Amino acid sequence: MPPVSAQSSNLAARALSATVLIPAVLAAIWYGGGPFLLMVAISIGLMSIEWSKMSAPDAPAEVAVAITVAVLTGVFAAYTGWYVRAWMLMVGGGVAAAIASRHKTERAADAGYGVFYIAPACIILVWLRNPTSEGFSWPLGPGISWTLLLFSITWAADIGAYATGRIIGGPKLWPRISPNKTWAGFIGGLVIATFTGLGLALALPALGVTLVEAAVIGLAGGAATMAGDLWESVLKRRFGVKDSGDLIPGHGGLLDRVDGLMFAAIAVAVCRIVIHGWAA
Repeated sequence: MPPVSAQSSNLAARALSATVLIPAVLAAIWYGGGPFLLMVAISIGLMSIEWSKMSAPDAPAEVAVAITVAVLTGVFAAYTGWYVRAWMLMVGGGVAAAIASRHKTERAADAGYGVFYIAPACIILVWLRNPTSEGFSWPLGPGISWTLLLFSITWAADIGAYATGRIIGGPKLWPRISPNKTWAGFIGGLVIATFTGLGLALALPALGVTLVEAAVIGLAGGAATMAGDLWESVLKRRFGVKDSGDLIPGHGGLLDRVDGLMFAAIAVAVCRIVIHGWAA
């Protein structure tokens, strides 16, 4: 276990990073349109760079470019409302990225997987926010509300798991893969994410969900958040790295910060489709 001074320093770095990043993310969600798309596009580039450095250290630049182009193609299609084509382009882009990287790296398949790992959440974010039809307005419309719900549940699960795990401790969740995570943190993250879903259902009527539905969304999003965190740990173990990068003080790389969000986006999107349908 790290010394107390090291833990305090890491916690301070986390708090400072959150103070800078959270307002920027909320502003992009609020304004939608170009600012939101820009945030997603920049994130795609940064995640592609981190993924390529982990998975293809012999040709990181080439793999990063291949993944970025493939994912951005699908995201721009989604931005214009061509959602079905966006998913088709994602599949084609993953195959193309693997083919384009086959002469550059021994892990060309990982380049293809990088597209399938990064693209779904990015396409879903564009669909949830629906930036082409809803702008800066009050009261909040469904696009902003659902996007805020996704981020809030993810943050709540992360913070809840971290806090309860540190306070309560106890048996480890999966010590071989992620030795710091505990069952107490897992349960605490689920509980806080569920209550966050309930709270936002009351605060954001544009969500159009019942309290039972909100609780299910919070629970599903919280579970997906922690599943994404664990899966990122599996991938980092496979590539023999501690963090995906060092972009964010106290958190590591961007992939380390959004691993849970990438899985939670899928869970929340499925919940929205079940409740309101694909065109909502």
